[in-house]
Amino acid sequence: MKSSASRRPLARAVRLRGSALAVVGLMAGSLVFAATARAEEPHYAAELVFPLNPQHNHAPGVAELPDGELVVSWYRGSGERSADDVAVWGSRRKPDATEWTPAEVWVDTPLFPDCNTCLHVDDAGRLWLFWPVIIANTWESALTHYRVADQPAGSGVPEWTSSGIVLLKPDDFSEEMLRELEAFLREAGPLPERSVREIEDAKVKASDKLFQRLGWQPRCKPTVLPSGRMLLPLYSDTFSASIMAISDDGGRSWFASRLLIGLGNIQPIVLRRNDGTLVAYMRENGPRQRIRYAESTDDGLTWGPVQSSELLNPGAGVDGVRLASGHWLLVYNDTERGRNRLAASLSKDEGRTWTATRHLEDEPAGSFHYPAVIQGRDGTIHCVYSYFVEGGKSMKHAAFNEAWIEAGNAEAK
Repeated sequence: MKSSASRRPLARAVRLRGSALAVVGLMAGSLVFAATARAEEPHYAAELVFPLNPQHNHAPGVAELPDGELVVSWYRGSGERSADDVAVWGSRRKPDATEWTPAEVWVDTPLFPDCNTCLHVDDAGRLWLFWPVIIANTWESALTHYRVADQPAGSGVPEWTSSGIVLLKPDDFSEEMLRELEAFLREAGPLPERSVREIEDAKVKASDKLFQRLGWQPRCKPTVLPSGRMLLPLYSDTFSASIMAISDDGGRSWFASRLLIGLGNIQPIVLRRNDGTLVAYMRENGPRQRIRYAESTDDGLTWGPVQSSELLNPGAGVDGVRLASGHWLLVYNDTERGRNRLAASLSKDEGRTWTATRHLEDEPAGSFHYPAVIQGRDGTIHCVYSYFVEGGKSMKHAAFNEAWIEAGNAEAK
């Protein structure tokens, strides 16, 4: 048996080792705390994707590639649906770059307008571009196309490796649409003659298979469910209604959900709650001046009634994203008229309440609208939107975090 004297060096060594471990633990804890503190510090930065341009530049999409590179799409031309020179343009920003690459034509359907764009990166790292080709210079003639780049990283225009058309054959919705139109006429009271003509026109088209199947176009990015199902939100200006194009085979084929009919609810974005409920937020294209919403409990096949939220909307695009924190973010114009103010709002209870709002833009003039928003792998929120001012038009990119939204509603610099 060892004496107590012989055990002292061992005990001292244990104490020293324990002290050292305590110091290491304290240092590690300090580093974690410091990293957390840094992560919670408000951050905001913004720049134009390209210099102000005299042509019509509108409706962006944004995505982050697996290597951290950002890509942005939009359409540019001398007009919108009526201008046959409109094409899809794009730009890139490498992870270590501070500037975007010069704008380039990504897709051009000769003699036809190419309009609203949205982007999506799937689990395989492939880049998807969705957009409508306008066949007869009317929104009713829109036909949604897509292209896929298997290896989208690099420079210049993505190398598109496959392409297709999202052809939908919705179940006959004429009876439901006619009921909604008649109810709207009863509740609305006296309407301008133009509005009455539009409603009567929609009544006729509701029973026409051609108009039921054409005119569906994208605006916001797809949502992929845990099952792998892809929901591509689409809308129709013919009927001021929305629908989901659904794919259960990775985008090789598509079928239609039931319609979301609310007479004015267009351009949906879909977010998913922890219990599996899907919530579609939509632009209001009618007289309500509030963001519309509807819910689905069967993975997007059918939808409940379209309702009005408390969030303002002047008839302008909305986008949203579920953040890594579990919080929801919506970006929208929080006005009843005009698009000169663009808000970012946070919800910590999956869209039931919105407790923090900060403005990306709040100016007496200008139009800042059609946001596209994602969250990068490093937690940074990236929002790109149409930026119209007196000197021309561009896309503006803003990078920020939740802490910036919650820090107050001071004017973004």
